[in-house]
Amino acid sequence: MLDDRKLAILRAIVTDYVSSQEPVGSRALVERHNLNVSPATVRNDMAALEEEGYITQPHTSAGRIPTDKGYRLFVDRLSTVKPLSGAERRAISTFMAGALDVDDVVRRTVQLLAQITRQVAIVQYPVLSSVVIRHVEVLRLGPDRGLVMCVSTAGAVEQRLVTLPAGDDDDHDLALVRGLLAERLVGATPREAVDRLATVADHLPPAASALAASVTAALLDIVADDPGARVAVAGVPNLTRFGDQYESTVKPVLEALEEHVVLLRLLGEASSPADVTVRIGHENPYEPLQSTSVVASGYGSDERAWATLGIVGPTRMDYPSAIASVRAVARYVGRFLAEG
Repeated sequence: MLDDRKLAILRAIVTDYVSSQEPVGSRALVERHNLNVSPATVRNDMAALEEEGYITQPHTSAGRIPTDKGYRLFVDRLSTVKPLSGAERRAISTFMAGALDVDDVVRRTVQLLAQITRQVAIVQYPVLSSVVIRHVEVLRLGPDRGLVMCVSTAGAVEQRLVTLPAGDDDDHDLALVRGLLAERLVGATPREAVDRLATVADHLPPAASALAASVTAALLDIVADDPGARVAVAGVPNLTRFGDQYESTVKPVLEALEEHVVLLRLLGEASSPADVTVRIGHENPYEPLQSTSVVASGYGSDERAWATLGIVGPTRMDYPSAIASVRAVARYVGRFLAEG
């Protein structure tokens, strides 16, 4: 365990290195921070921190930079997370206002997160298996054309065009099918809906069976299409902040951004809307990204997460600001979708 003085010096090194991107020397620490100790004491403490693996010297005669272990201790010992300003909170609210559907919400969210953190942002689409169906509608568009719509509590609006049985222009049958579907599906999860759709025809007169078959096939296609395997990405130009580390860092990140399975794995531990997870450097399960850090959170209702969102950036990121931004956006999006 480090004593308070060494922790203060580690915090100062992390803060200065994140700001300047240059190795930090003992003289700079004494000049910039009110440590109330002599330069010799700072040098001794830096030597102890280096010996214990919290900082390292990138080359001879240079100052020190934090290691993954140093960043981890810094994050674990954060006493406060930098709060968002009133202007930043208003910007989040304004940016999200007017979103039309879940696709629009995800698009706005990922752009917003990349903008306020200046990192690469990743947002997973809400997982339908964790929400329920709010509304089902079947509309006639013409003699043999119809539209089936399904709305979930996550704000997703899915629709399919269907072919109606030839010669069947009886709106009584259409109303019968619509009413039965609403009765059986509203409040059901997509998984429950699949089971219930299999027996819809058993509750209808034979004359409506062909119509029901066409409509239920469209609904099965909707509820079986799980968007939870999809992610949106924004802020790729922010990779220029890695500087000259193209081969070691930027190229692997660019390649990983093309693999949604990898991105979902990066966000995977963030299972609660109440918590923000931070994985630093070699803590990442995907080896090519072990020179980056991931800050992530679940978003959804108060009780459970529907999906995850987060950012990927250099290990020298501003963790207090990043954590605050990810937490704020996750909470806002969760409330927006729950109330939408």
